Amino acid sequence: MREAPVISAALQLSGNSNERDDAPMAIERTFSILKPDATRRNITGAVNALIEGAGLRIVAQKRARLTRQQGETFYAVHKDRPFFGELVEQMSAAPVVVQVLEGDNAIARYREVMGATNPANAAPGTIRKEHALNVGENTVHGSDAPETAALEIAQFFSGNEIVG
Repeated sequence: MREAPVISAALQLSGNSNERDDAPMAIERTFSILKPDATRRNITGAVNALIEGAGLRIVAQKRARLTRQQGETFYAVHKDRPFFGELVEQMSAAPVVVQVLEGDNAIARYREVMGATNPANAAPGTIRKEHALNVGENTVHGSDAPETAALEIAQFFSGNEIVG
């Protein structure tokens, strides 16, 4: 069976739950970073349009400049990987936009709209297919699990900064 494009599927799910035939999904939050390659190219609005078009709400957002220490802490899970130093350097080289996204199954939905890490393998209409420059400058980061989302959100936002 042929799969529908990722964005189309996400848009179909983004309607009012009263209009759907299926049961309501779990409202959850996830963490997002619009990386330095996005801020340098001034495409944060275009990326946010894809996020919102997929039915996710941006309930917290701020522009920040990561220090090297913040980058090392954030990406500590990759500290033994050969790309760790380059990743931390890239993430601290220019401003980023950190966000909290909210919606039905927000973690899975955001990962779908982000697309594959390698933009060459990403589905048409996804953020990385449309905007990423390469594997290293792939425009966005998103949490991969509820526990990760909670930790990543807490690293950048206090409770009163998240408004839904």
